Amino acid sequence: MSNAAPIDVLEYYRALEQTSERMLQAAEADDWDRVAELEGACALLIERLREAGRHAELNPAQRAEKHRIMLAILRHDARIRELAEPWLEVWEATPPGSRSTLLH
Repeated sequence: MSNAAPIDVLEYYRALEQTSERMLQAAEADDWDRVAELEGACALLIERLREAGRHAELNPAQRAEKHRIMLAILRHDARIRELAEPWLEVWEATPPGSRSTLLH
């Protein structure tokens, strides 16, 4: 196995971390359209990461970096969910026929 594969995998993890951080910044700015856009970018990165990670073997230092990144992503996600909860409560309390007014 070449050394390039683990580096590529870590690059995907780093890109995912950066994108999730931008999602958090957008959520903090109440820019939910941007959050949704970045969520799509994260989905694409995750798909590519799955493909790249199938055969990658990480050494202990690389696994530690992966672990650090995953914890950061989980923290970003938790904060985004925290910020979204009030909006979701309004959405759920609104009758389905009236929800379109919340989107504009």
